[in-house]
Amino acid sequence: MRKMMSMTTYAKDIQFVTEIISILLIASLVASEPPKFGYSGSIGPKFWGSLSSNYSLCSNGTLQSPIDIAKDEAKYNSSLENLQRDYANTNATLINNGFNIELRFQQGVGTILVDGKKYSLLQTHWHSPAEHRINGKRYPVELHLVHKTLEGDIAVVAVLYEYGHPDAFLNQLKDSLELLETETRRGYEGARIPAGVIDTKALSRATRKYYRYIGSLTSPPCTEKVIWNILGKVRQMTPQQAAALKAPLLLCNRNNSRPLQALNGRTVNLYHTTLSA
Repeated sequence: MRKMMSMTTYAKDIQFVTEIISILLIASLVASEPPKFGYSGSIGPKFWGSLSSNYSLCSNGTLQSPIDIAKDEAKYNSSLENLQRDYANTNATLINNGFNIELRFQQGVGTILVDGKKYSLLQTHWHSPAEHRINGKRYPVELHLVHKTLEGDIAVVAVLYEYGHPDAFLNQLKDSLELLETETRRGYEGARIPAGVIDTKALSRATRKYYRYIGSLTSPPCTEKVIWNILGKVRQMTPQQAAALKAPLLLCNRNNSRPLQALNGRTVNLYHTTLSA
């Protein structure tokens, strides 16, 4: 009898320890999750820097993005080279991050060559309206192609869009975007939809003109020393395509554009093939 009671007590102790470990693990996971941010209210852009010490650059940084690019003040830089983008068709996943819609590629999709260094393409995402402006003009949508080196350096290619003809690249995602919206309406936050093999040809077009400056990520943690390359060629998409990019997001994040940041003496460089000829 005494032995049975001892075994019962032992089992209860084991169960108690297991429950404590589970609670600690859950607490650890919750604590490790980055603070939630958005584009309105108390978690909007002007409060990002106070949401976490990891987000301090959002308030205190001096190399922040986006900026307004004044064409007449951009300096032609003969040392800049054509943006050599070498992308392959690959599988990708469409993700609702809550604050944007991301297309995440499998490893090996391709690279971009910046100042002789290769940066691997990781993902693309969209902002509506556009974050960067040209001579004060704001376009409806901006696409960011985010690249990274093995050392962690970041280079982003930004494409501005105006309303017009359908965008061939986005046409591939029509069905996946509809499924993503359906999953979001069902309450599945952070929904992921396999997008299949993506044709990256539209992302690899030759670049005749771009603006380059040193800035930051435009969302927390607002990491600085990001090499920005804003293409001079404005592309087109339909209003319906732009609406499809917003539809899976919460209403408060459908206008997911960070306000303009101070230039703080930075130089915006210009690459243009006709000037280099």
